[in-house]
Amino acid sequence: MPDLSMWGLFVVASVVLLITPGPAVLYIVARSVEQGRTAGLASVLGIHLGTIVHITAAAFGLSALIVSSALAFAIVKYLGAAYLIWIGIRTLMAKVPAPETPAVPAEPLRRVLRDGFVVNVFNPKTAIFFLAFLPQFIDPARGAVHWQILCLGLTFMGLGIMSDGMYALAAGAAGEFLRHHRGFLRFQRWIAGASFVGLGVTAALATRK
Repeated sequence: MPDLSMWGLFVVASVVLLITPGPAVLYIVARSVEQGRTAGLASVLGIHLGTIVHITAAAFGLSALIVSSALAFAIVKYLGAAYLIWIGIRTLMAKVPAPETPAVPAEPLRRVLRDGFVVNVFNPKTAIFFLAFLPQFIDPARGAVHWQILCLGLTFMGLGIMSDGMYALAAGAAGEFLRHHRGFLRFQRWIAGASFVGLGVTAALATRK
């Protein structure tokens, strides 16, 4: 267990980082606006199930391998980018609902959760973040380093679930309002699809710096 004062500093730093929107937040917001709060919260759960993978990898050294190996980094980066772009294209190509049935067909929640998990697992920026951020709060004199990393990582994940959940609820409420306006229904799939494609392009441009 890290020193309590260091753990408190870690919590403050994590909150500051988490309230700044990043790719995961944009993904959650897009899902929430498109399908509502329940889908947004499912995407939050999927994102943070992926976070568990990165925490474990950081604790046992796999993140260091990804960052140090240009090939491993490239494979993870382009798989994640391709998956995001595929989600965007699938959204853009979805059948436009008829005017008399304006509701947009919802993705099954298990698919929303799966997409969130895959998006985060194949986001190399997350691996780099944990590798660079967590060790700053580790004290080898306090015991096994991997247990300290796991403790800090789970703390970060818990804070992330709360902050991302608030984004999902807020975006879901806004989506419910917007979905009652015919103009938004017309462009909804284009907005969501373009958002996912943009996230994929951003992931593809990630560097190891």
